Amino acid sequence: MNNSTSATQTEIICFCTGTTKGKINQLLAKGYHTVAEITAATGAGTGCGGCDVMLSVLVKEFVKK
Repeated sequence: MNNSTSATQTEIICFCTGTTKGKINQLLAKGYHTVAEITAATGAGTGCGGCDVMLSVLVKEFVKK
């Protein structure tokens, strides 16, 4: 894994819970394929709502693969 990929994985998606892009990608790889499932597992999206769009984008991108 190169440095730019590592940096991307540590990017915080939900500042309220500290949920990173890497954590979301791990959950997606384990079979969590909806925003609701990611939210239930991490709490992301339950605070201010600022990450809702990014959560949706990450799920849609993964499911398209």
